[in-house]
Amino acid sequence: MQVHDPVDFIEVIHNAVPADACAAIVARMQASQGLHPGAVGSGVYPELKHSKDLRISGQAEWRDVENLVQEAVFNGLLGYLRRYPQALIAPLMLQVQDSAGQPKRLTAEDFPAMQTAALADLARTCLRPGAINLQWYAAGEGGYPYWHCELYPRDAQAETLHRHLLWTLYLNDGFEQGETEFLFQQRRIAPRTGSLLFAPTAFTHTHRGNRPQGGDKFIATSWILFQQAQKLFGG
Repeated sequence: MQVHDPVDFIEVIHNAVPADACAAIVARMQASQGLHPGAVGSGVYPELKHSKDLRISGQAEWRDVENLVQEAVFNGLLGYLRRYPQALIAPLMLQVQDSAGQPKRLTAEDFPAMQTAALADLARTCLRPGAINLQWYAAGEGGYPYWHCELYPRDAQAETLHRHLLWTLYLNDGFEQGETEFLFQQRRIAPRTGSLLFAPTAFTHTHRGNRPQGGDKFIATSWILFQQAQKLFGG
């Protein structure tokens, strides 16, 4: 009987953003006047998450960084969808028009040969980017040690329940520990400058951010969300 390696749906893309660009983002963050205490979904609780954060999405002076990071994330997302096409077709049961103009239900077997432009269009139709948050964890005290996932019923629009994938871009290394640790997968992702992490948002991928030692840790993080129902289904 053939034995397959277990699939944990955690993907890491190295060198997704150049190291010099990451260093420039860190320097700008350190100089920013907009830093604020990091919050979890229900508020600021340093015993759960201890960081200095900066939301850059929608800020004109950070548009260049947002565009750079979102482009890297989108390219990484396309690779993730090629490996795990079920991330799109399992929840949405997608269909497209074939060459004769007839509806055709997409299957996982359609994805390997799909043109990049077609896959990108499909991804943009079904998914949308979340707002980017920069996070600064001080050596020896900063961290997000509370085991958590990314889904919770926070608001009437269920925006936080639209989160499909989480991502983290590691902006530096050169410190000890500080891993992103996944509980059930028993996997620790060591930060590496320019590496981009993807994982599902549900409780199956409960995780925490371990405290860095010997140096501060900087990351950019957000989610890939489903489009709102009105856009996906009309009405």
